[in-house]
Amino acid sequence: MRISAALAAAFWLSGTGVSQAAVTDNMWPTANLGGSCRDRADGTDGTLACQTDNATVTYYMDSSGADKLESDDRSIVSNMLTSQYAPTDLTITYDSTPSFSGASETDIVYQESSTNVASSANGVTWCNDAADTLRCDQQYIRIRPTHYSPGLSCHETGHAVGLTHGNSASPKLSKTDVRLGCLQTPVEFASSLGANNKENINATY
Repeated sequence: MRISAALAAAFWLSGTGVSQAAVTDNMWPTANLGGSCRDRADGTDGTLACQTDNATVTYYMDSSGADKLESDDRSIVSNMLTSQYAPTDLTITYDSTPSFSGASETDIVYQESSTNVASSANGVTWCNDAADTLRCDQQYIRIRPTHYSPGLSCHETGHAVGLTHGNSASPKLSKTDVRLGCLQTPVEFASSLGANNKENINATY
């Protein structure tokens, strides 16, 4: 069930007191960002237009070759996923034997490289195999060497599950609005997923 405009402006009661619900819908597609999920070229940093294909998210970190993640970067990714995404309605699992073809591809592949990353960016996420016009079966995240951080890896993973920047959300927010958590642009080193993004993930998956 998608978050409604009324819900976005509402408050809900929890066992620990009153908590603010999602302040904006930044789960693609939004009223301010449509389009169609489709395969994109290697490293293409175009308009985001994909959700992941189901709530069970498998991931792999390149362990050899030119796109290999160093051990400290691997720790950053695994710790970030455990602390930020695993507590949501997504099920996060590492895939030590990744699949790059067929109907059950590994959902997210993390790489460390500057190949085809725009000079204005430190990371990029793109769909390699669209499952349909809404969802992608396999997405790639590529982050420049020395730029892996909890905040940036959280940001790019957010794009891989469908989260957008503030200027594409509904209602629109500044791209630097702190309520966007790690989906702020630019993103701070240790930014977390935040309540707004968690609410959007749980409402979608």
